[in-house]
Amino acid sequence: MSAEAAAGVLEVSVIVPAKDERENLEGLIGEIAAALSGRAFEIVVVDDGSGDGSADMLAARARELPFLRALRHATACGQSASVRSGLYAARGTVVVTIDGDGENDPAYIPALLAALEAAGPSVALAAGQRTGRKASAAKRLASRFANRLRGWMLKDQTRDSGCGLKALRRDVFLRLPYFDSWHRFLPALVLREGYGVTHVDIVDRQRRHGASKYGIFDRALVGILDLFGVWWLRRRRKRIPQVSNIAGVPADVAKE
Repeated sequence: MSAEAAAGVLEVSVIVPAKDERENLEGLIGEIAAALSGRAFEIVVVDDGSGDGSADMLAARARELPFLRALRHATACGQSASVRSGLYAARGTVVVTIDGDGENDPAYIPALLAALEAAGPSVALAAGQRTGRKASAAKRLASRFANRLRGWMLKDQTRDSGCGLKALRRDVFLRLPYFDSWHRFLPALVLREGYGVTHVDIVDRQRRHGASKYGIFDRALVGILDLFGVWWLRRRRKRIPQVSNIAGVPADVAKE
């Protein structure tokens, strides 16, 4: 058991955005709990307006599992909105995001947390980078192109920004500017705040149930607009204040 767990401090909040993933969620919740055994953690599932009975299943499971919490959007608002809703509800000092489709393996969560801890307070994000992707050849090609274009424009030091498995310090996460598709640009946004990013390779796996909710071209135009928006945001942050506390200001406020 970690020192934080022994002291009753909540170390980790795992946010799981999900839409119509009931069959995948049941197994995923158990895998996350197993990966975090010995830590003080919670799992916050955000049901993004699902129509497959996910909310009923989550309500039943939450009565059995004290670490499980669940939120529901009345209508589908998208993955970024779901991550944001989970972030506001999260109580852990570190927030882990993981996709609800089961393609990200929770077994890598301890490696992300270890990488973040080892990197020290100057680093706010440990980002997963997928290897051995099981997506179609067309999706892999589109993803490779998007990642290269993003890396060239944003210089975000990240090979695979689209991987849903990430660990972030919650206080920094809350400072990031929000927009739809925000979750795809977290490395660049963290760098914009003056913090570093570290990476962990994770092995992609096949989804067990259902089909992907995202197509290859349905977000291409929006993604390009978002890319230019983040590029603009980074250019507009000319200087990051180095704040020191002289007197009378709590340390956590002074860091802002």
